[in-house]
Formats: sequence, structure tokens, C-alpha cells
Amino acid sequence: MFVAFIIAYVFILVFIGLISLGKVKGVSDYFLGGRSINPWMSAFSYGTAYFSAVLFIGYAGKIGWSFGLSALWVVAGNTFVGSLLAWYILGSRTREMTNRLNASTMPEFIGIRYQSRNLKIVTAIIIFVFLIPYSASVYKGLSYLFEQVFGIPNHTLLIIIASFTAFYLVLGGFVATTIADFVQGIIMIIGVILMVFYVSSNPIVGSFSKVVSSLNDIDTNLTKPIGPQGFIPTLSLVVLTSLGSWGLPQMVHKFYTIRDEKSIVSAKWVSTAFALIITFGAYYTGIVSRLFFPESMPTINGLPDPDIIIPQVLVQTLPDVVLGVILILILSASMSTLASLVLASSSAIAIDLIQGVLYPDIENKRLTQVMRILCSVFVILSFIIAILPNPIITLASLSWGAVSGSLLAPYLYGLYWKKTTRMGVWMGIITALVVIIGGAIYTGMDEALMPIFSATAIVLPLAVIPIVSLATQGYKEDHLNQIFKTTKVDIISAKSNI
Repeated sequence: MFVAFIIAYVFILVFIGLISLGKVKGVSDYFLGGRSINPWMSAFSYGTAYFSAVLFIGYAGKIGWSFGLSALWVVAGNTFVGSLLAWYILGSRTREMTNRLNASTMPEFIGIRYQSRNLKIVTAIIIFVFLIPYSASVYKGLSYLFEQVFGIPNHTLLIIIASFTAFYLVLGGFVATTIADFVQGIIMIIGVILMVFYVSSNPIVGSFSKVVSSLNDIDTNLTKPIGPQGFIPTLSLVVLTSLGSWGLPQMVHKFYTIRDEKSIVSAKWVSTAFALIITFGAYYTGIVSRLFFPESMPTINGLPDPDIIIPQVLVQTLPDVVLGVILILILSASMSTLASLVLASSSAIAIDLIQGVLYPDIENKRLTQVMRILCSVFVILSFIIAILPNPIITLASLSWGAVSGSLLAPYLYGLYWKKTTRMGVWMGIITALVVIIGGAIYTGMDEALMPIFSATAIVLPLAVIPIVSLATQGYKEDHLNQIFKTTKVDIISAKSNI
């Protein structure tokens, strides 16, 4: 039964990839979908890039089990900050400015906005290097789940999943991923509803009031607004997983590709509803997992392992047919996220470094081929990192802290605040990298402390950049007019200065 579900799913994705291959005429189609994606596809693409096996296996299991009902703060943050506010604040301005300035990526926009080729190069390198651990964490989440269900060795599963990702993405690029995201988003919604229904139907779980009572019997702190882990860890996770999404190129990229201004309004609400359904289902399952393991987490080789909490709960509570659907749910979520990560990372090198710096006259067809090669390289590097023994939440925290910490503040201020200076941006990026790399070294990649350092790396540059910018020389009025006005001459002039 499980194998039949997987084969059907693989067939659908390969079919989508082959169809999309004929629609890819150049790098704009491969990476941006021709900037013509409709609102429903954009919203689902945003949501499926946001949520993956990292959510279902890593965060939901660890946070739900440890934090109890206070994990629902993360649901609220992901829904209203990570989705609704992100579309409201970033969506329209991103689409308008990047389309007008002909910027295809975050590094390209930052380079134009701050008249700095070096900023463009550095941010591109940060994206490629630090999205690899996040991609690796997605692979780990998938392999944990499939290992629990099929009993196949972890490394074998990683090879299979990585190979399949590379194959279907290399075929069709963004067109393939967007069509697939819509299909996978529907699968995710159906799967989450089934998951919550069957888990709640288990005698151990029952109604919400019974869940609250049972959690209270285990530990009264599990039912308090701020759970047993305390305020700072809870706030850090909300900031990391919600505000942090604003600075991730694979998320912001969705605003570049949407069809028009009217579509953004529709996509905003669809994306928010999608986030609420998916995050509530995942974290609620994580919360009730404590009822199955009241005293301690399940173990591997005698050591507690938070990454197998959700897989073991699902195996215990779901009928085989439903478990097959849930396997496809988590595989769908993860494939969408992986595709977005690989595209964002490969574009950072292909568009921002190779075309933008090294070979500006490279042919469009050749550049598309280079992006396909880079997609494969990124997948291989992610596979290598995934083999190493690091918890999912640690890898994801390192990646989000470094990438979002370095990009969120420069990008946000670049869209809205004319007084932002190049020196302010440099200091913001340096601050983020010092905090996250220093935190990783100091804590030894501790899974409890890394989210705190990551959240700090995201928030601090929001304060550092305006402070430094107000104390350093700003840009001339003619450059600011080129950035914030709409004439074609201005656009050519702005791009020629980097």
C-alpha cells in the first residue's frame, strides 16, 4: 500500500517535470516562471516552501513535546507574522520594485539598492553556503519518517530522496515546482486534516479538554501560556520561525513571480489560511505526542531523539491507508521546500556571481544549463551534511539565523527607508554572522540554545542598521530617485553603478 502511494506520487511529479521542460525557454522561465504565476499557485508555493519535514518531524515533535500548549504561540506567529504580515509588508513592494529594477534575486536587488557589487557577491555566497544545512535538515526529516515506516537504512533513503529531488527539479525549474506545489499543497491540507482526526481519535488523546487535563496531570507547566521551557526560548522560536521567513530568499522569491498587484491580495489570504491549517495540525500533533511519551522522549541507541517523536506517534495511531497519505503529505511538503531551496541557492551563484560578475555576456541558454548543474551540486552537498549526526532543529536554526539575519534587515530597509547606508548594511550583516557563528561555536551546536542565537541574529541587525546609517554618509538624491522612481533611464543607470 505504502509503495503504491509513493510510486503514484513520483509518477505525478515526473509527469509535471516533463511537461514543464517544454515551457522553459530561458532563465526567466526557469527561475521566475515569467513573472506570471496566478494567486492560488503563488500562495500554495509560498506555503509549501515554508513548511516541510523540518516542521512536521523536527520542530513540531521537539517543540510540541517540550513546550506543551505554549507551542501554539508558534502557530500564531507562523500564521500572522510569517504569512499574513509578510505578504502585506513585503509582497506588493517587492513585486513592484524588483520588476521595475529588473532584479531577479535578493542579492541582485541589494546590489542595485546599495550600489555595491561586493554586497551582491557576499550575500549570494551566504545564501549558497548557509541554505545547505537547511536543505540537509529536510532530508533528515524525510529519512527519519521513512525509516520508521519501511525499516530502510537512513543513508539509503537519503540517496533515493536526493536523487529524485535533483531529477525532477533539473527538468523544469520554477514552472515545475509551482505546478507541483499546488498539487502538493492540496495533498498537505487533506493529509493534515486526516492526521489530526485519527490522532485525536486514539483513546490516549481524545477531545481537547481531555488533552489539557492529561497534560496537566503530567506537568502543570505544559498547560500554561508560557510552558516549562520559559519565555525566552518560546519567544526565540516564534521570532526564528515567523519573522525569520522574511529574510529567506526561497520565500521572498514568491513575491517576485506573482502575476500582478491584484493577485497579491488574494494570495495573501489563501497563504494565511494554508499556514493556519498546516501549522496547527503539525504542532497539535506534537503537543499530544507527550501523552504517548509522558516521561521521556523515545530513544535511538539509548539516547533521547526528538526527531523520531512524530514518526512513532503516526505509526501507532494511523491506519495503513491514512499513514500512506501522511507519508505523501510530508514528502510533498519537503519536496516543495527542497525545490525552492535549490533554486534560490543555484540562482545565487548562477545569476548573481556568474552572470552578474564573472561572465555578464553569458548566453541565456548556457546560464540555464549552469543553473541545472548547480542544482545538482547543491543537492549533493546537502546529502553530505545530512549524513552528519546533528538534530534537525539545530541545522535549521543555523541556516535561518545566518541567511535571514544577513538579508532580512538590508532587504526590508532597502524597500522602505531611503536613509539606509551601505555601511549600515555591512554592519548589519557582520553582526548577524558573528552572532550565529559565534553562538554555534560557543554552544557546540546545542539544540536548545541555537534557536535563541538564531533569533538574536535576525533581530539585532534591525537595530544596528538604522543606528549606523544615521551616523554615516547616505546616498545622493539622484540615486534614491533612480531606485524609488519608475523611468527606464533611471533603471539602466542604477544597474550600471554596481
